[in-house]
Amino acid sequence: MFLVEEFLAKYGTDLGLELVAGKKGLKKRSIKVPEIHRAGLSLTGYLKNYSEKRVLIMGKVEVEYLKSLDPELRTQRLSAILKKQTPAVILARRYRPMKELLDLCNERGLPLFRVPLSTMVLTNQMAMILTEEFAPISSRHGTFVEVFDIGVLIEGASSIGKSEAALGLIERGHRLISDDIVRIKKAKDLTLEGRGVELTRHHMEIRGIGIINVANLYGAFCVRDKKRINLIVKLETWDDQNFYDRIGTEEKTCEILGVKVPYSILPVKPGRDVVLLIEAIALNYRLKKMGYHSARDFKTRLSKKIALNKLNGVVSL
Repeated sequence: MFLVEEFLAKYGTDLGLELVAGKKGLKKRSIKVPEIHRAGLSLTGYLKNYSEKRVLIMGKVEVEYLKSLDPELRTQRLSAILKKQTPAVILARRYRPMKELLDLCNERGLPLFRVPLSTMVLTNQMAMILTEEFAPISSRHGTFVEVFDIGVLIEGASSIGKSEAALGLIERGHRLISDDIVRIKKAKDLTLEGRGVELTRHHMEIRGIGIINVANLYGAFCVRDKKRINLIVKLETWDDQNFYDRIGTEEKTCEILGVKVPYSILPVKPGRDVVLLIEAIALNYRLKKMGYHSARDFKTRLSKKIALNKLNGVVSL
């Protein structure tokens, strides 16, 4: 849910929104559902299943139909659909609103806009905007980077070295999206998009140094605002008692907002080049997406070799 005033500020320029009536409703009216409604049949008086919570769009058909009505009936039909919870009305093709529509919108504090877009284009644009705005959102603690065009979310306990690893990746030409807090949004194609919060965008905290601005230090090419999350790498302190996968046939996933994301655990200890290892994980992910799975290929070759040796009576590999 967001105010119509916020909608105007955020998308007014892109859509070409022109406010023509109902200015006092900008701060009071809010968009509560990610849906739009073509006035269409409701203007004839058929209001079954009509929802007043949707943004109302009127195009050529609606305007011509309203013009065909006498003023009294026109007012009656418009009054029936311009309800208390209606967020806003948008006229396509920059049609000039009729007097009855202007009067009702001003009287009820209902924002009335007009745009130069055709009805179909406006409908499509509004559907995409509202889908984006109402997409489920979550937050994760970690550092989000782009490595070889792969969105890698680095997680781990405090002081494990997430920011230092990201800084090393930036030194090698990769990009920072967010440090510390990553805002995650579920897109309509069931993918996850990560970005930073406005206040800390393009900034990192490096213990012993403080806050640095990556864009200023390394250039604008080393940062970006958002990126699809392709995989998660969790850094953890090396534990000699723990068993770590040495082949890589096991596929781990982590679920965020109902979407499963490939997940790798990377044990950290002195002497391990974490930056190089994260690059290797990203490249291996790309190979898997291209249809080649190194670990499975090795396992298949190993099985064939063992079977062949057994057939030939050979004991060793």
